[in-house]
Amino acid sequence: MSKLHTLNKEQLKAVHATEGRLLVLAGAGSGKTSVLTMRMAHLISSGKALPENILGLTFTNKAAKEMKQRLGELIGASLSRKVMLCTFHSFCMYILRLEIEALGYTKNFSLYDERDIKRLITHLARESLEHESELPSLTPTIDQIKQAKTQGAFSKKETPNWHDSFSEELFHKLQTSMRAHNAVDFDSLLTLTVELFETFPQVLEKYQKRFRYIMIDEYQDTNPIQYQLAQAIASGSNNLCVVGDDDQSIYGWRGASIENILNFKADQTIKLEQNYRSTTSILEAANRVISKNENRHEKRLWTSKNRTTPIEIFHAPDEEEEVKSVVNRMLKIRQEMNLKWSDFAILYRSNTLARPFESALLKTMWQKEDRWIRGIPYQIFGGTEMTEKSEVKDVLAYMRVLANPLDQEALLRIINFPRRGISDKTLDELRKLSKEGQKPLFTILTEIKEGVFSNEAHLTRHALKGITSFITQFDLAKQNLNKYSLSKAFTQFMETIEIKKAVQDEVKSDKMKTFKGENIDFCLELLKSYEEETSSPSLPDFVSSTLLDQSKFQGKKKEHKDSVSLMTFHSAKGLEFPVCFLIALEDHLIPHEKSLKESGIEEERRLFYVAITRAKEHLILSMAQKRDRFGKASASAPSRFLYDIPKSLLNITPHKIF
Repeated sequence: MSKLHTLNKEQLKAVHATEGRLLVLAGAGSGKTSVLTMRMAHLISSGKALPENILGLTFTNKAAKEMKQRLGELIGASLSRKVMLCTFHSFCMYILRLEIEALGYTKNFSLYDERDIKRLITHLARESLEHESELPSLTPTIDQIKQAKTQGAFSKKETPNWHDSFSEELFHKLQTSMRAHNAVDFDSLLTLTVELFETFPQVLEKYQKRFRYIMIDEYQDTNPIQYQLAQAIASGSNNLCVVGDDDQSIYGWRGASIENILNFKADQTIKLEQNYRSTTSILEAANRVISKNENRHEKRLWTSKNRTTPIEIFHAPDEEEEVKSVVNRMLKIRQEMNLKWSDFAILYRSNTLARPFESALLKTMWQKEDRWIRGIPYQIFGGTEMTEKSEVKDVLAYMRVLANPLDQEALLRIINFPRRGISDKTLDELRKLSKEGQKPLFTILTEIKEGVFSNEAHLTRHALKGITSFITQFDLAKQNLNKYSLSKAFTQFMETIEIKKAVQDEVKSDKMKTFKGENIDFCLELLKSYEEETSSPSLPDFVSSTLLDQSKFQGKKKEHKDSVSLMTFHSAKGLEFPVCFLIALEDHLIPHEKSLKESGIEEERRLFYVAITRAKEHLILSMAQKRDRFGKASASAPSRFLYDIPKSLLNITPHKIF
């Protein structure tokens, strides 16, 4: 613990406050990660806890990995590995893999993603409505079901309408179907763990005895179910430390409850207000903006940095001129201050605002040493994840069915891919047989292969041959899993069905054929690496851990190391850049019209505060007098939040600089 001397007074106080319920209010850039990891290290080095007695929960795999790395540097990798430091979802996956049989599932359950759930809800809606043609949008229904899962129950209304009753009916049918498919989704990972602890107190007691010190990062982002989970585990020892910042609570739209941090019953509250990131002018602007919120813990960010630069602001006549002005300023600042492109970020409220910047960056000429280059390198955050690529989903679906034959969503995806002559009409017949016989679809396929069904299935000779081949190949793959290593058996399976050829046949260009083939190879390489690094490898564990941790695919992504970052205010949370441009600061965009109605003014103001505090040295604010809305140019007013920043902090400049 030689690094304790690097902490300030309040940080040190938080590290040493080990017992009871502790609330650490950590302002933006106040070094909360250092505090969390040093607190864990202090618990272990002081002898108050063994590494396996500590549970650290956070919201992103990136944050968990960073904390693990820092903890390893403090106490050594062998000890840090024994600390359970992970996301809420990964923790619940760990518990359920060990204990879910008590709830009537088997341990090889599948993890459904959002698309699987949408497909299943659509199928259940068709059944309920007895409607085969195109359905009206199910988005409101799915939103209600999603809210019910994050809240832990379906909210009862005094006078429910037809849609409320329909949504609640589908909610219960979805739960029944998921159990029948031996599947859970990201939300039910949490709800099932809470159900497990409430239904089986002896199971809860086992984990309470193990985890005597619980720490939760980004506590302002917890939803009611995560709150229940934390309270359940911590109620054994009552040693719960929560770290967060109510001023950075920006996820109310996805179920986060700011009340959890505002109303936390703490034995001790410590405020981390010293900021190590930004200049005085940036912090003063942020303080003035957020002080207008009423529902918050009082705090004020400050810094010991002496050097400061006024915040630049300009008002362009239209969005095209705004884009040009931002790019020209980037060129000027980069040259004058000898910065890298990766020192710059362009932040915006909505993804649609990025498009004109992409176009401008691609066309812009810039000088590198003695030569001119066309196109400023950039990367957009929030693109398609690797596991959303169709060919990757196909490979993962084969893994899912091999691990859990009850996984009907995965089975429906692959039953006719590669093509086996099993038409949609045949699938409808198979589903009817499954429903009438109250048997899983995979069991029906097996029985067809064994000759149990004949005329009942109304199968063509081609379909019968395809089903027989499908089940035979799966049987062989299962046998090979008992003979060979996991990666060898599965790779042989993929070669047998010629999945790479099938995927490549669906695209025309050689470039896309190569790209898709490489993605499949990468999946198989990932499985091999997982097997080599894991003591007890299994397909269910590999699939679920892959879906829970997208960073495993980062080695496949081609990113510019030196590139401008384009991202939304939400995506920028937790990041920092020497130079930040906050663009399109207009009243219908920030605060956003729709979000203003759904989440309220205070969450929109918190979002603006988060955006401001991403900047380390230079903050440039911009807006346009006119912007295209619904296909025509409309007048725009500056964001009302800008008026909260004192003019003394601003350097108002013309939009054109050359």
